[in-house]
Amino acid sequence: MKKKIVVAITGASGSIYAHLLLKKLDQLKDQLKEVAVVMSDNAKDVWRFELENDHFNNFDFKFYDKKDFMAPFASGSARFDTMVVVPCSMGTLGRIAGGISDDLIIRAADVILKERRKLILVARDTPLNLIHIRNMQTVTEAGGIICPAIPSYYSKPKTIEELAMTLVNRVIDLIGLENESYRWSEEEG
Repeated sequence: MKKKIVVAITGASGSIYAHLLLKKLDQLKDQLKEVAVVMSDNAKDVWRFELENDHFNNFDFKFYDKKDFMAPFASGSARFDTMVVVPCSMGTLGRIAGGISDDLIIRAADVILKERRKLILVARDTPLNLIHIRNMQTVTEAGGIICPAIPSYYSKPKTIEELAMTLVNRVIDLIGLENESYRWSEEEG
């Protein structure tokens, strides 16, 4: 069964993760029914600063304004399977944990949690204070998955993109999509 996914991009550092996730979802679109994207204003600014482009405009996904509460995924009846917030700022995490649906990103996360569907937050900040940790605990207890933006090194990545893809591939696994990527302890061919 093809999945319906919401990707939310916030203004935390780590635009490379959002960019690579959108590219990977585009490559895996045969497994997807729909991908909807919502970006905060800060996300667009950080993307332009970190990646020195505005290629978020180049993806063939439907983009929604952060104040568009008429977006289909603002309601559980639209039956989106998964939401990924990548990167997820600590402010966004706190508003999700507090149930403060002041924009489409938080409303969509609230809907995903209330419908008992999959919410994946790619938290991107360090160090963490106790408020961050408690917010992560609250979201986890509500059914969300905290996936810190921590890449792995098992595959011996050679570039920044390869390193970031180690995390993106993990997110793809959490979504439940079929994806060829490095697997720990598998024989190399």
